[in-house]
This record gives sequence, C-alpha cells and structure tokens, in this order.
Amino acid sequence: MDEQEIKELLLRENAEFRKAHDDHGDCERALETIRGKTHLSVAEIDEERELKKKKLALKDRMYRLMSDHLRAR
Repeated sequence: MDEQEIKELLLRENAEFRKAHDDHGDCERALETIRGKTHLSVAEIDEERELKKKKLALKDRMYRLMSDHLRAR
C-alpha cells in the first residue's frame, strides 16, 4: 500500500486524520490569501508564522497516524 492509498483509506475511515487533513487545507488556503498580498502588516506576518507552524504540526500528525496505521496492520 503506497502513501496515497493510506491517505485515502484514513480519510474515509479515521475521523482524527480527516480533521487534521481538513485543518491542514484550511491553513494552506489562509496562507495563500496572505501570500497574495503585496504588503503585510505586523499582525499578518505573525499570523503567517503561526499558520506555518500549525500546518507543519498537522502534517506531522497526519504522518504519525499513517505510520501508526501501517504498524497496526
């Protein structure tokens, strides 16, 4: 089973993975909005930094869940 197949399986069967995946996408969309601006305020720079941290933490969580799934098989 490859990485994409595991993701698809967990998206269907694991609510925690699905939530992390959805939140990760939300962070990416918010970052795209910020990146689309020509000038950022201090608050937007801080928000961008926090979104990047959150997005990375969510990605790490999804990979841990994928790894846990593989070990449990």
